[in-house]
Amino acid sequence: MRISMALGLNQFDNPAEFMSVAAIAEMAQALETAGIDACYVTDHPAPAQAWLAAGGHSALDPFVQLTAVAAVSTKLKLHSQIVVLPYRNPFLTAKAAASLDVISGGRMIMGVGVGYMKAEFAALGVPFEKRGALVDEALQAMKLAWTGEPVSFTGHAFDAQDVQLLPLPVQRPHPPIWCGGNSEKAIRRAVTWCDGWAPFPARGKLSAITGTDQLTSVAELADKIAFARELCAEQGRTRPFDVCMVPFDMTLYNGTRLNAQAIIDQLEELAAAGVTWSAVALPQNDRGQYVENVLWFGEEVLSRIGGRA
Repeated sequence: MRISMALGLNQFDNPAEFMSVAAIAEMAQALETAGIDACYVTDHPAPAQAWLAAGGHSALDPFVQLTAVAAVSTKLKLHSQIVVLPYRNPFLTAKAAASLDVISGGRMIMGVGVGYMKAEFAALGVPFEKRGALVDEALQAMKLAWTGEPVSFTGHAFDAQDVQLLPLPVQRPHPPIWCGGNSEKAIRRAVTWCDGWAPFPARGKLSAITGTDQLTSVAELADKIAFARELCAEQGRTRPFDVCMVPFDMTLYNGTRLNAQAIIDQLEELAAAGVTWSAVALPQNDRGQYVENVLWFGEEVLSRIGGRA
C-alpha cells in the first residue's frame, strides 16, 4: 500500500496559508519527511458558486500547483486527482503532463476523469452529454502524442494533422494514467486505456450528483476490483494495474482526524481487497495543522503498515 496525500486545500480568502510557494515548500517538506509517496490536487477551473457554498472546495490549476511542488521537492510523486479530460484539448493536456514529468524528473501520476459538474462544462463550452466520448478520445490522442511520432487524429472539436509533441515525458511510454469513476464503464475504460483505476466512496446524494455508481463498502469495492482483474485477464494484459482508493471514512470533506489504529485498519482492509494506493486527506484548517497531521501520520501510521519504517 502506497499513500497519496491531499495537498493543503486552497483558501482564496487567505492565499498565504496554502497557495504561496513558501507554503507549498513547507507542506512538501513535511510530506517527504513523513515518507508519503505522493501528493494530490484537484481540478475545478470554473465551479458553480452554489456548489462552493454547499461545501465544495476551490482549486488552483492542477498543473501549476504540481509544478510548484516539483520545484520544492525531490521524491514526492505528483498526482492529479483528477484532471477532467473533457475540459481541455487533449494535446494541451498531453503537453502539460509531459512538461511536468520532464521538469520533475519523471514524478507525474496522471489521475483523470469524466467530470460531473454541468455548470462547469457549460462555462467551458464543453458538451456535458459527450463527456464520456471526449474522455475516450482524449486518452487515445494523448497516448499517440506521447509516442513522439507525428500524429494525425481528428476529434470532436479538433483536427490534428502530422503534429508532434516535444519534449517527451521522462516516464515511458508515458506517466501512469489512473482513470476515475465507479461504474462498470469506468472500469472498462481504465483497463483498456489506462494503468490504473481510481474509484471513490459514493453514497446516495453524492452518487447522484457525480453520476456514477454507489460505492459504499469494501466488499463492493472488492467485487469491482475482481471485475477489473477479470477484464485484464480477458485482454491479455500483463503490465501492472494499480487501484487507488480513498478510505471510506477519510474523504476530502471529513474534518475529523481518526486515531492511528482506525486508519491502519482501513488501509489494511483496502489492501486486502486489492488496493495498491490510497488517497488520504487529513484535517487542514490551516498550514500548521496540516504539517502537524502529516508528520503524525508518518510516525503513527506509515511506520506500522506494510512493513514500512
